Amino acid sequence: MIYIDGSHMEGGGQIVRTALALSTLTGKPFRVDKIRYNRPKPGLKRQHISCIDALKQLAHARAEGAQPGSIALEFFPGQIGAQSIFIDIGTAGSITLLLQSLLLPSMFAAAPVSIKIKGGTDTKWSIPIDYFEQVILPYFSKFAACKINDIKRGYYPKGQGTVDMTVSPRFHTSDFKNITELAAQLKNAVLKISLSARPEVSEIRGKSSASKHLKGAKVAERQVQGAAEVLEQDYSVTIRCDYQDTASAGSVITLWTASEAHCGIVAADALGAKGVRAEKVGAAAAQKLLAVLNSNAAVDHHLADNLVPLLALVGGTLITDKITGHIHSNIHVCEKFLDVCFCIDETENRITAGL
Repeated sequence: MIYIDGSHMEGGGQIVRTALALSTLTGKPFRVDKIRYNRPKPGLKRQHISCIDALKQLAHARAEGAQPGSIALEFFPGQIGAQSIFIDIGTAGSITLLLQSLLLPSMFAAAPVSIKIKGGTDTKWSIPIDYFEQVILPYFSKFAACKINDIKRGYYPKGQGTVDMTVSPRFHTSDFKNITELAAQLKNAVLKISLSARPEVSEIRGKSSASKHLKGAKVAERQVQGAAEVLEQDYSVTIRCDYQDTASAGSVITLWTASEAHCGIVAADALGAKGVRAEKVGAAAAQKLLAVLNSNAAVDHHLADNLVPLLALVGGTLITDKITGHIHSNIHVCEKFLDVCFCIDETENRITAGL
């Protein structure tokens, strides 16, 4: 049994999500206390319960203390199997945060995993679904074929969005004696993560989405206009617009870099908000992107956060724009479950994992 202090560093939900993913992947049970202890309302949220429910389907896991508000959780994973998983988070609970627990173990299942999640696709305090698809999945696809088949938008407060995706593993935990053997195979088969150089940007791409009843006000197009006014002096910009029927009104814009060498991605996003002009939403995303591009970062800190578990498995180095509490929390949990030691240089914002 691995013991984790849920109040470590920022003491947020990232500790629980990463622990659930790595516990399922390694087969090691864990107990976490003081869950979200540094938050105004400590304890598990509905989103975390949904993570546990999904892993029960994927790996026949069982849990004790899996109730909203619980500050302690014990989790016992079973064997990862081939599954068709459906989870309804409820209202606008973040789909992308749930995927932080579900994607990694699904990538090493015995056969393809079909995943359908209902909830919020683009919500506060989480990465938008376009960021997940365009920025994160390309890195995970070295280990498994990860494809999003369909997206129906869901905004706060009603949510009711859906994401349908398929994960087809290239490596299977059942083929190895333990996680150390699997990690060794990954290290041999896949190059270490090496993201130390600022990307040479050939183009800024993006997607601007909004509820269909905002189409008359051209919200998606105005978000593009706001972003383009900030970026077009220095970069070529291609941003697509999209409108969908949604249960609640909302909009989002996600921007990411493209390079001919396909090395390193810098990205940023912004959510629409009542009373905020769409042009300002687009400009805000563009300004966040420029802030990272003007640093020495190879990847932005949100991507770095999501790459930490892969870095723990295969080793390597990345340089980001800043070292966040989420990154520290992820590293702390990875070192609990895996035979890895991280080195963090906060002067250069460099993260190195050695096996």
